[in-house]
Amino acid sequence: MTDSKRRRGLMAASALLGGVLVLSACSGHDKASSGGGNDNSSQAQADAAAAKKSSAAQITITPKDGSDNASINNSATVTVRKGTLTGVTMTTEDGKPVAGQLSADKTSWKPTVQLERSTTYKVAAQAKDAQGRTANENASFTTVSPANSFIGTFTPDNGATVGVGMPVSINFDKAITNKAAVQKGITVTSSSGQEVACHWFNANRMDCRPEQYWKEGSTVTLKLALDGVQGAPGVTGIQQKTVTFHIGRNQVSYVDAKTKQMKVTQDGKVVKTIPISAGAPEHTTYEGQMVISEKFKQTRMNGATVGFKDSDGKGEYDIKDVPHAMRLTTSGTFIHGNYWGAPSVFGSVNTSHGCVGLQDVKGAGDPNTPAAWFYSHSLIGDVVVVRNTGDKTVAPDNGLNGWNMDWAQWKAGSAV
Repeated sequence: MTDSKRRRGLMAASALLGGVLVLSACSGHDKASSGGGNDNSSQAQADAAAAKKSSAAQITITPKDGSDNASINNSATVTVRKGTLTGVTMTTEDGKPVAGQLSADKTSWKPTVQLERSTTYKVAAQAKDAQGRTANENASFTTVSPANSFIGTFTPDNGATVGVGMPVSINFDKAITNKAAVQKGITVTSSSGQEVACHWFNANRMDCRPEQYWKEGSTVTLKLALDGVQGAPGVTGIQQKTVTFHIGRNQVSYVDAKTKQMKVTQDGKVVKTIPISAGAPEHTTYEGQMVISEKFKQTRMNGATVGFKDSDGKGEYDIKDVPHAMRLTTSGTFIHGNYWGAPSVFGSVNTSHGCVGLQDVKGAGDPNTPAAWFYSHSLIGDVVVVRNTGDKTVAPDNGLNGWNMDWAQWKAGSAV
């Protein structure tokens, strides 16, 4: 055999072997693929078996896990679809339990107490589906902080009976820049059908009233729907509350500093005339419509707190037991009993530092004095109209005295 034939033979053999090797490699790949298919099939069967064991119940916890600035009113709602809840626990971060209630159909749960601000809560929920298979869900969230929320302190209180002049007055603990949004979240209505308008005195105070005094015997409802309302950048409301109060009889009293008499009227009729002593010529009493905002059977009055000081800095007066005192202005005007003045003063001389004084006794123990009578027949919210003092009209925001603005001026202070 020649060398050339030998080389051709080796090449043919190599080609044949190469073909066998190639075929062997392809065959081996097919075998591996077939084996992989069996593995996938086994996994699919395992997944199907696991799916049969898992619960169909779907639990949802609101707010989502990890949320911050959560509402203190509407957070921690737990619901379930395709099943019923078998248990829900809610605790503070330090383990203190939070009371809650399951719905009758066992598909929802919520707290029965208001949540605290700046507090982290943990919720754990369990449920089962129709086949008894269990499901679990857990979440943790943090409620809004005081720095990022605002509240409104309001008067009058829920359930109170007040006089016809009592406005709804709301003082916010943060300056409100988005007044329209906040005002839209507050509604005030009366069973009398009177139109009610609100007026912003500043960024922290809004009062609401009708054009004329409330109708006697009516019921007024205040609704605060401020939860989640943005009052200023980064500051949201948290209140969700309904308050009702009642309007009593119509009592308006008229103080005349010139005649030194006060006529007390109910439903437009004079029921009593009481001698008074108003502000002395050097300390005249404000004029205008003033609303009784507080009542004290006895209270201390120190002139230093309202700017009446002697040269030593002490008050020109400091009476620790002023009887039957009722506040008319924030700045310190009261209508009150006076036991230190001679009885002859009342009805004849104006002697006070700006208050309206009525004859009384020390200790407020005699129910037959003019001051005691007026105190017992007055409600917070009653109106006292002061005339002929020679002083200026009281500022509408000095106390609850917005009645000293006409209706057009009042409505002009609305943000909506």
